[in-house]
Amino acid sequence: MYFNSFAFCVFYPVVWSLYWLSRFRLQNLLLLAASYLFYSFWDWRFLSLILISTAVDYYVGLKIGRLSGSDDPVANREKKRWLVVSMCTNLGILGFFKYFNFFVESMETLLALTGMEVTQLRLHIILPVGISFYTFQTMSYTIDVYRGILSPTRNFLDFALYVAYFPQLVAGPIERAKNLLPIISSRRTFHGQQLQEGLRLMLFGFFKKVYVADNIAHLVDQIFSHPDPGGWQVLAGTYAFAIQIYCDFSGYTDIARGCSKCLGIDLMLNFRNPYIAVNPSDFWRRWHISLSTWLRDYLYIPLGGNRHGEAKTYRNLALTMLLGGLWHGAAWNFVLWGAWHGLLLIGHRLFAPLVAGRNFLKTQKSLPVGHLLSMVLMFHLVCLGWILFRSGSLAQIQLMLTNLIVWHPTRDAVPIQLFAPIVKFGLPLFMFEIILYALGQKEVRQVLMKPAVVHCAFYGVLFYLIAFYGATAQSFIYFQF
Repeated sequence: MYFNSFAFCVFYPVVWSLYWLSRFRLQNLLLLAASYLFYSFWDWRFLSLILISTAVDYYVGLKIGRLSGSDDPVANREKKRWLVVSMCTNLGILGFFKYFNFFVESMETLLALTGMEVTQLRLHIILPVGISFYTFQTMSYTIDVYRGILSPTRNFLDFALYVAYFPQLVAGPIERAKNLLPIISSRRTFHGQQLQEGLRLMLFGFFKKVYVADNIAHLVDQIFSHPDPGGWQVLAGTYAFAIQIYCDFSGYTDIARGCSKCLGIDLMLNFRNPYIAVNPSDFWRRWHISLSTWLRDYLYIPLGGNRHGEAKTYRNLALTMLLGGLWHGAAWNFVLWGAWHGLLLIGHRLFAPLVAGRNFLKTQKSLPVGHLLSMVLMFHLVCLGWILFRSGSLAQIQLMLTNLIVWHPTRDAVPIQLFAPIVKFGLPLFMFEIILYALGQKEVRQVLMKPAVVHCAFYGVLFYLIAFYGATAQSFIYFQF
């Protein structure tokens, strides 16, 4: 079920109404049933995978919890074994459904280069929607219980709802059990202000998705399906995709957070104006925050982080970003995208100290011009990465980058119409976000507290654009991950 579908327009109001008419424990049961129904709209058979992860990690959490607090080496070894059970179950399911054909195809290609004939070993595997998100979410629970950060829950219903909670089930944010489980396990009360904030988030999310992302998607598809796009086309397609993927993904997050807030449950912020980042580290503190912090806490830091010298720090950064790229999809373009961001992080760590006294690399207290130049540079470095991310093959990556670098004046005249959708759909949104960022949260709240007629008119304009100029409903990009 898509947020931008008629089915959801019926589903959510019914769930919301029954939810607030129900008592606490019945609320959780209703949300769990609604979450399973929500997921079943894609394929009910894949609910079995969610149930397996839920059952295994609930049981493993209890086992680890019983062994915690003991200095007995035998108990510690037993805890590790149970953690391995959780990791093998979750990563085994994820690996088979998402990466089996990728690794088999890569092996076939390598063997073919040696002259060996290989039989087709690939299987017809359907990728379950949202598997990367709920797998990482449930794994974080058992790891936190193992580390002693979290006590295991004994309420199976609450844990099952934590794993399958429908607003963020298929595209995040990836919630931590220490944050979400206590809310699920506690009584919620209705607040008019929460409802107002939730509806506002949902409206912003639908505006980003339906009006901006889906309208600009046609330009992106046209350019990235072109057999030989010119330099200006590549540039326009790259800018357009940067707008599309941000508005598509952050739009989903806004809708998810808004839906959840209307139910009295707060989800974490997943985006914080990522395109105003001034360096690679700053970008990953703003983009897909739930994934970047997950990779930091459960991969980068366990690998050693920055505690064992510069060489190992660079290795850890590279491995983390490579695996972060592979998390997005079973294809070499995602691996290259991860490697690109790993190189950016390593390069920033290498060269930032050399220019520490120069304003253009500082994130705070820098001169306005230097800060703006840093933002522009970082945005274009991110856009180069989006070429890797969006391209369908290594050959297309090579073609796009070559045509972006080598211009042909005779055929690469500036096609003004290519940039019209970018200016029409993307530029106003980014100007609005930059203004909000410049004003700051306190001033934004003051603006939102203006007379009702002012912000009602603003919301009315957004609704009008969505209703009358929104594109035909399309799937969210991150559903494929």
